[in-house]
Amino acid sequence: MSESKPEKKKSKPIKPQIVGEENENPTWYKVAMFGFMILGLIWILVFYISSARYPLGSATPINLSNWNILVGFGIAMIGFSMTTRWK
Repeated sequence: MSESKPEKKKSKPIKPQIVGEENENPTWYKVAMFGFMILGLIWILVFYISSARYPLGSATPINLSNWNILVGFGIAMIGFSMTTRWK
């Protein structure tokens, strides 16, 4: 006599996990990212509106003169570089 085959148990399908999958960024990351972009913009605007006197211009002990533009863009670029990891 032949033996009957045992019934296969139905199992739930396994969800494949993607290697390196991460959760969403915390709230502080988004705030810091947009904060850097806005701070860089404000830095440059204040420099132009004040006719190169502020934030670190001729009216302060540390005179960066036109280097203020580079400082403002540098601060904004930190925020823009953070967007590459934003989820």
